[in-house]
Amino acid sequence: MKAFWKYTVARAALLVVTYAVIWMLVSMRWAVAVIDPFVLLAALIVSGAISLYALRGLRDDLAGQVQARAARMTRRVEESRDADDVD
Repeated sequence: MKAFWKYTVARAALLVVTYAVIWMLVSMRWAVAVIDPFVLLAALIVSGAISLYALRGLRDDLAGQVQARAARMTRRVEESRDADDVD
């Protein structure tokens, strides 16, 4: 699960940084209280696009870990099924 937490923390940090940057840029021009939901929506979209490239390695590690766990579980199910068939 270490890869899961690394990716999750990196994704959350990217969202926070993106939100802060967009908020600072927007606050220079408009009243912030009115546009907070729009800043959050923009930050979600921008951070999502950035994460596709910036967090590719972490996402690949997570996918590999999930795939390995699924393979282990499948192997255990097959071993259990074979053990039941022999008895």
